[in-house]
Amino acid sequence: MRIGILSSGGDCPGINATIRGVGKTALLHYNMEVIGIHNGFTGLLNKDAEVLNERMLSGILNLGGTILGTSREKPFKKLLDSEDSGKPQIICDNCRELGLDCIVCIGGNGTQKTAYKLSKLGLNIIGVPKTIDNDVYGTDITFGFDTAVNIATDAIDRLHSTASSHKRVMVVEVMGHHAGWIALYAGMAGGADVILLPELGFDINVVNEKILQRAHNGKPYSIVVIAEGLQNGVSNPSYQISAEIQQVTGIEVRTTVLGYIQRGGNPSPFDRNLATRLGGHATELIAKGKFGRMVCASGDIITSIDLAEVAGKTKLVPPDHELIRNGSNMGISFGIK
Repeated sequence: MRIGILSSGGDCPGINATIRGVGKTALLHYNMEVIGIHNGFTGLLNKDAEVLNERMLSGILNLGGTILGTSREKPFKKLLDSEDSGKPQIICDNCRELGLDCIVCIGGNGTQKTAYKLSKLGLNIIGVPKTIDNDVYGTDITFGFDTAVNIATDAIDRLHSTASSHKRVMVVEVMGHHAGWIALYAGMAGGADVILLPELGFDINVVNEKILQRAHNGKPYSIVVIAEGLQNGVSNPSYQISAEIQQVTGIEVRTTVLGYIQRGGNPSPFDRNLATRLGGHATELIAKGKFGRMVCASGDIITSIDLAEVAGKTKLVPPDHELIRNGSNMGISFGIK
């Protein structure tokens, strides 16, 4: 068989480990031919591809980013409401010309939705979920998430000392798009006093009350962790919230937006192993002829789910999540009564 591999959407620690997992399993165990497609779906539109051999897949396990490049090309996006771009048909034609028996699509929600639509057009597709946001439906966890949480937690740890020294409120904004997974896990791991999630919303009065209460109890500094998707349509919501906290409490506030630093650098050992397992299982599905599926983590096992069950859905933090309950019981404020 001749299989193609592409990575689409934002970069993420662990993509190269996945490419390696898919490619080496295909080459060494199943004797398949592996084609690397450059720059996501743009590469399929332009037939920008190359044969990958074992040597090219060596030494990439610990590398961040993606050796294949990526893009945010959305081939099913219409030029106008009633006008088709023609790109899906171009992709189908190019896949046949390239002789691809299957395409492994590594990406987040948008990528899996595109993968599903391509599978409906008759292409053999396997999806592999990746995002630091951990918001892909159908899998317990995505690779990249653990690395991002480690980076964010390290930043929060470092901010504790300067907050304590200057008796300030430190507001830290982390990524996550519309989901609060990074904020929840990094906030809890970093000992934040206030954690604000898009799924819960917040009352600024509750936040201020918590900060003032800490000050009255002899704790003159606070750490507030904010998910970037907290207020839709507001760029960098942390600055607006910081200003409101300082105005009401009278305590000096400093803001840190971690931004793309959470997506860069080498993947954590956990993410390397998760990506390797997902990649290997993707190749197993191809060998068995089980297409139109996305590999996923379910508990301690790697399995798969129909792409139809994934497309167009987002996995958000449930309000009754155990960490929210534990944090609330420990006096951490989530900005709600």
